[in-house]
Amino acid sequence: MGFLRETMNDLINLVVFLDTLTNCFSMALINSVISWLMKKRIHQIELFMQYPDEVQTEWLRKLLNTARNTEWGRQYDFKSISTPDQFKNRLPIHDYETMKASIDRLRQGEQNILWPSEIKWFAKSSGTTNDKSKFIPVSQEALEECHFKGGKDLLSIYCNTHPETRLFDGKSIAMGGSHQIMEVNNESYIQGDLSAILIQNLPGWIEFMRTPNLSIALMDEWESKIEMMADETIQHDVTSISGVPSWTLLLFKRILEVTGKSNILDVWPNFELFIHGGVNFAPYREQFRKILPSGKVNYLETYNASEGFFGIQDRSSTEDMLLMLDYGIYYEFIPVEAVGLDHPEALGLDQVELNKNYAMVITTNAGLWRYMIGDTIQFTSCHPYRIRISGRTRNYINAFGEELIIDNAEKAMAIACERSHAVVSEYTAAPVYISGHQKGAHEWLIEFERKPEDLSFFTATLDTALKALNSDYEAKRYHDLLLEEPRIRAVPTQTFYRWLKSKGKLGGQHKVPRLSNDRKYIDEILNLIASG
Repeated sequence: MGFLRETMNDLINLVVFLDTLTNCFSMALINSVISWLMKKRIHQIELFMQYPDEVQTEWLRKLLNTARNTEWGRQYDFKSISTPDQFKNRLPIHDYETMKASIDRLRQGEQNILWPSEIKWFAKSSGTTNDKSKFIPVSQEALEECHFKGGKDLLSIYCNTHPETRLFDGKSIAMGGSHQIMEVNNESYIQGDLSAILIQNLPGWIEFMRTPNLSIALMDEWESKIEMMADETIQHDVTSISGVPSWTLLLFKRILEVTGKSNILDVWPNFELFIHGGVNFAPYREQFRKILPSGKVNYLETYNASEGFFGIQDRSSTEDMLLMLDYGIYYEFIPVEAVGLDHPEALGLDQVELNKNYAMVITTNAGLWRYMIGDTIQFTSCHPYRIRISGRTRNYINAFGEELIIDNAEKAMAIACERSHAVVSEYTAAPVYISGHQKGAHEWLIEFERKPEDLSFFTATLDTALKALNSDYEAKRYHDLLLEEPRIRAVPTQTFYRWLKSKGKLGGQHKVPRLSNDRKYIDEILNLIASG
């Protein structure tokens, strides 16, 4: 944290100095100086790569000591915990449902429950079984020591691996969301997308380096926002952009429509870096190559969730990510086959194995204690620790950031069946990826025992129910900007039986997968139907 503040001060002083002598200094000099400042962090990253267990144990000690006088600290007697094993034995595994009561109290203005510093920000993300949205507490420490540090480290790593970079010669774009100020008991707190919370809290000197202006970046009406972003950003020399691939493509396509150019490099000839995360990039890769037709454009993946900043792709030759171990987060890992057990054994870093699926459990400087976030990861390396995201602990679709979970699908299907007097025996759903001028959608293969009288009414009802159950799905469906209405295909009787039989999976525990984040299963079933 001290290094972060030191670097921030260096940059603030630098910007003030350059602002005074604008006519005397070129952007090339700014690029050189900022690149040098960014590289100062590399030796600290190398330190936790060399001594991961020691760094993690020290962070656990700091977290417990800092929160020992909170309500949870007293309940679990943090003062008497001195080892990771004691920590595991003392505290149960939590998820949003088990922490919700404490988080709701924070949202009502109470403090010192999970974490000692004041909690004024809540990152809104997709919901759980019982709620449309989750509200993840974000402390000042989490902002500075985790999220902002992650952003700075990302640039440090990039500058170190690309010493020729001219990234800071131009402007950067962050495809952020929006937030709302809430008043509760005469107290104000902010809830909204994590990206919007981060943009709102960035130090002032960042405005010198980014576009569009804050009022546009934080707009909540996406049609107008994309329009205004396109109009303003084309006036600048943009060298990088960060965001979810689907929304970024939407901006790129609007910019090409406005300018009449054939690709983005005709608009921004010095563009060199796209920073992405949140969804699988593979389905979007070819579209980005077409719209950014140059081998000089680099792609960098991050693992930055509402709960914390976890990983950064530190090598261009591979797509795994370095697990960042000094961000105020203590990690544990549950073998995926143990998820759902009453008392699953959580492993420390020194116990994990390569290429096995683990559910990630975190303890953070925002007061999440042994919190299972729902993601599954695999370790690709243990020296240093590198990971890749392998999926979720439950069935889901997250091709466009919609985070549709099986519970959403089951409830929405029940509503659609009830209102259209239909009966469904089996179904599966998968994404239809954005391609050319075709927008994304969800394709549903449904085997009806009793078909609805009006399939279009069934489709609209299912769509409306999904919007009501999942705020992220609702946002992606807004005015058909990213996701179009679901595509429902009624399949012949015995279709799913035939497919399971073809896979040798009749009987036992074998089930039709309800949701898949790729098209492997659904394409197999469609090919089976086509073959008769």
